[in-house]
Amino acid sequence: MASLSSKNRDFLLERSTPVTLPLRTVLYNAEEVPSHAYFITSGIASVVSTMSSGATAEVGIIGREGIAGSLQLLGPGLVPTHCFMQLDGTGLKIPFSELKKAFRSSEDVRDRANEFIQEQVLSLSQLAGCNRFHEAEERLARWLLMVQDRTQSDVLNLTQEFLAMMLGAQRSTVTLVAGSLQRSGLIEYQRGRVKILNRENLEAAACDCYQVTKHLYANLYKQSTPGGRK
Repeated sequence: MASLSSKNRDFLLERSTPVTLPLRTVLYNAEEVPSHAYFITSGIASVVSTMSSGATAEVGIIGREGIAGSLQLLGPGLVPTHCFMQLDGTGLKIPFSELKKAFRSSEDVRDRANEFIQEQVLSLSQLAGCNRFHEAEERLARWLLMVQDRTQSDVLNLTQEFLAMMLGAQRSTVTLVAGSLQRSGLIEYQRGRVKILNRENLEAAACDCYQVTKHLYANLYKQSTPGGRK
């Protein structure tokens, strides 16, 4: 929102309510038009796909760069994913109808929202291949780096259950791969808590998808900040 013109920013702020977003707060459900969208100001939201078997997998994350509910701006199609807070935080809650009105009437709002949506779609394309071809340890390292980029914190409060969902793996796999990263001195792992100890070596342990998604994320900020637009 900070990248918008003052007129458009004020329009959205006047219609938004600051909210706290505790762990597991649902931001939108699958196959529903959301009643509200959320500008995330701290914390991390997880976009999750659920299979008919009940198995779940994370397909995207949203931090302070993004809007939970932005995909629904593009058209009438119902989104098959749901979104909830995986790290508690704060946000600005706005009626979806008001955000949609701004999206349709303002080129500035539309451009900024589309930049974020494009980053999400391109990252999803990369991570689809990542989940298919890369080992769990590489993917965990990549994911921890992506979350740290968005939170700017070395300490991440993450349950084993969520890490298993993120990896699309059993909890026993989480124990093995997190234990391996810990023995290498890259992280400190306790139940419900991960502390990044050596970011440089964690980057070396991550698959090359991290650098691809890092570039997409950095380019989003470059394009959407004052003085950074082309």
